[in-house]
Amino acid sequence: MTEKLTHFIDGQHVEGQSGNFQDVFNPAKGEAHTQVPLASSDEVKAAIASAHAAFPAWSATPPAKRASIMYKFRELLYAHQDEIAELVSKEHGKTVPDAKGELGRGIEVVEFACGIAHALKGDFSESVASRIDTHTIRQPLGVVAGITPFNFPTMVPMWMFPVAIATGNTFVLKPSERDPSSTIRLVELLHEAGLPPGVMNLVNGGKEAVDELLSNPDVKAVSFVGSTGVGEYIYTEGCKHGKRVQALCGAKNHMIVMPDADMDKAVDALIGAAYGSAGERCMAISVAVAVGDEVADELVEKLVPRIKALKVAPYTDEAAELGPVVTKDAKERIEGYIQSGVDQGATLVVDGRDVSIDGHENGYFLGGSLFDNVTADMDIYKDEIFGPVLVIVRAESYEAGLKLVNDHEYGNGAAIFTRDGDAAHDFTHRVQAGMVGVNVPIPVPVAYHSFGGWKRSMFGDHDIHGMEGLRFYTKPKAITTRWPSGIKEGALFHFKAGKDH
Repeated sequence: MTEKLTHFIDGQHVEGQSGNFQDVFNPAKGEAHTQVPLASSDEVKAAIASAHAAFPAWSATPPAKRASIMYKFRELLYAHQDEIAELVSKEHGKTVPDAKGELGRGIEVVEFACGIAHALKGDFSESVASRIDTHTIRQPLGVVAGITPFNFPTMVPMWMFPVAIATGNTFVLKPSERDPSSTIRLVELLHEAGLPPGVMNLVNGGKEAVDELLSNPDVKAVSFVGSTGVGEYIYTEGCKHGKRVQALCGAKNHMIVMPDADMDKAVDALIGAAYGSAGERCMAISVAVAVGDEVADELVEKLVPRIKALKVAPYTDEAAELGPVVTKDAKERIEGYIQSGVDQGATLVVDGRDVSIDGHENGYFLGGSLFDNVTADMDIYKDEIFGPVLVIVRAESYEAGLKLVNDHEYGNGAAIFTRDGDAAHDFTHRVQAGMVGVNVPIPVPVAYHSFGGWKRSMFGDHDIHGMEGLRFYTKPKAITTRWPSGIKEGALFHFKAGKDH
């Protein structure tokens, strides 16, 4: 086994002191290749203290100078993209092109942060009353924290810390302990770009580390991406301790396929959206709502050969389309859902459980699975499976399909495939989801817009990255000024409207 991983505190690597370590696996082989330290609350306190000490000087640094570090960071990310993608693929299992794609979406947010000086511009109103002007500014909160998931170990952290740091906050990041190496590398490159010590800190860990971030009074805000159960806990606990919290959680994303849809394009979209990254993403399409039996039958006919032809292989195979899922537990959980679908009466059209890769027999591989005739009372419909499983629900009409989407407890993303502008317009306005696609299966907004779901897919009032991310990491201040003019006035004991004052 190789050398153990470390935390990164106050500008340097710090070995774990708690005595608790967790194996980090290569899911393609089913073998541990290193260990990650699990921080004690004292180690997390040290990271928070470093960030707290760095905040006054960093928040006073001009935004343009903060942005200049982001420019350098961006260039380093491109220079090291092959190395970073390799780290992601080795510990997550996704293919190298998928890992590079995730890194690219993270870099988009870094590019947004490069323009932070413009984004932080406030408003000014002259003469709101006689000889009185008002202007607004946005100021950083202080120490903020991010808790990120295994499925996007580079993208999701970069949805958080570039905006937080560029706006003048200092940051403590707790990445997933399942695949932390690529995240640690990001922090190294950020310091190579010139970030002062203490502005960005990283601690690995589990619940003890999370609870310290949630309860420590020096942490002013917490960003989270992960499962709904954990996200609700983080939101509740964080708010209880007076923190601002954004928690982006689970999903069950639907794609309505109308009778007039381009069926070949719909099938292409479903193959990528359902099975890409082995289905381990919160914006995966896991439910296809076919409007009418003819649509459903055609979808099944076209999907089956495409699913069976998917190249399941480790990331080292350049032809790989579908890598392993992240852990043995995840594989067994997904297999359990597939069996529950069979037991509850759905039609298992393609079974992806029987997969074995020569030389990787202990890897956590699953092929794509497809269910037909799924109903809303089945577990495979209700729950987020987070694996390469697509279910088809047959709806009698567009209205019935829309009701299915809106009745589900999750509302992260939704899509419709149609040539009918009226149906598309109606869908975008009535669907209860935070991100909506029209002939776009995974409608993840670009970095200068913001990402966030509705219902139990999101706890908190501010979405992530873009201008909503900027608002989350800053607080507004309105400043009203008046300078002596030599005109004597008596004391005023009541409010007066600006136009009269």
